Amino acid sequence: MASVAEAGYENPTEIQKHGIPPALAGRDVLGLAQTGTGKTAAFALPILTRLEKGRARARMPRSLILEPTRELAAQVADALRIYGKNHKLNMALLIGGVSFGDQDRILDRGADIVIATPGRLLDHFERGKLMLSAIEMMIVDEADRMLDMGFIPDIERIFKLTPFTRQTLFFSATMPAEISRITNTFLHNPVKIEASKPSSTAATIEQKLLSVSNKPAEKRAAFRKLVDTQEVSNAIVFCNRKRDVGVLERSMRKHGYKVVCLHGDMDQSARMAALAAFRDNEITYLVASDVAARGLDIPSVSHVFNYDVPSHAEDYVHRIGRTGRAGRKGHAFSLVMPADKKYLGAIEKLIGQSIPWAEKEPASKAKLVSEAKPAEKAPAAADEPRQKRSSRPKPSRPPAKRDRAGDSARNNSGKPVTGLGDHVPAFLLRSARET
Repeated sequence: MASVAEAGYENPTEIQKHGIPPALAGRDVLGLAQTGTGKTAAFALPILTRLEKGRARARMPRSLILEPTRELAAQVADALRIYGKNHKLNMALLIGGVSFGDQDRILDRGADIVIATPGRLLDHFERGKLMLSAIEMMIVDEADRMLDMGFIPDIERIFKLTPFTRQTLFFSATMPAEISRITNTFLHNPVKIEASKPSSTAATIEQKLLSVSNKPAEKRAAFRKLVDTQEVSNAIVFCNRKRDVGVLERSMRKHGYKVVCLHGDMDQSARMAALAAFRDNEITYLVASDVAARGLDIPSVSHVFNYDVPSHAEDYVHRIGRTGRAGRKGHAFSLVMPADKKYLGAIEKLIGQSIPWAEKEPASKAKLVSEAKPAEKAPAAADEPRQKRSSRPKPSRPPAKRDRAGDSARNNSGKPVTGLGDHVPAFLLRSARET
């Protein structure tokens, strides 16, 4: 409690208020809450409390936290260091991009808490450096993101490696059918907590749409014009493709913006350096792929810009959840091209509300469809001659020799062809010497 007070927290959020008591009582918990509502503390504080007594043995951790991305795992590790500064608990962070040797040495000393991405955790297990038979508490964070990233087979395997008597906590902002199946399989009579409507957006976020051209240069110009009209203290700009992240980052840098990029193809040290510079306000804009859309807690983000409308509606909820956190005011703008109409419709259906336009709304949503599809040619009138494709006269060519088998069934006289017909090989036509 002293650590929590020192961190500046006074009142628990809804997910913390309803999730911590059953977790402390040893119950399984299924928590659904908006991103940015304090899910990390909802499972971190019960872990620290329940592990106060006892010590971990070498390579046999007592609790396991699974995260979908390296950045989110590192963020949870930082939160545990803050909350557990007065505890004498050892912690291991198992993520890619870091030396196996350094991680092995921590595990050999005994880690009470392991925070890991599924792939790196199984790598350690298969190398014989980690055993999961002593796990007392297991937490799956951002479970819906695990599904999107294809981690479900790995998670099922990890569950089977842990004791049946473990306590399991699932936390997510959305709950697809596949996640529901897994929770029904591996959670035992869980306490279900819905701190907010699944897939809803925070009321503190002002959401707006901006209609833009599908031409890249014009779209970037419209984006810069939008940014210049806003009072931005810190902003995350999301693109759908890693290639576009690099293009937009270079364009913004060229026009004098303090910007850095973040995507999955960067090595771990570069990714952590980019996040550190953004958190420390050394740069103002973070251009990122969806690797930054889940769970990252950067309180000072004033704006989120969807440079590309996400193709999956759930990603919209997570993206704009990077702003307006912990009751702060936030702003989210999405740049909508004509071809994005179907994605926009799916987003509005998911969040249960229509998103207003920042400027004058396009004449109609049908206009977005008509602009997205090439206009069909009107049929020519029946009495009009059909125009030629080109006025250039076609070059005269000799008729092609018809050498298919079916074309040689009859000769020019109309009589059936005998023998090889027109297909006599050249070597058979040579004159032969009579004997």
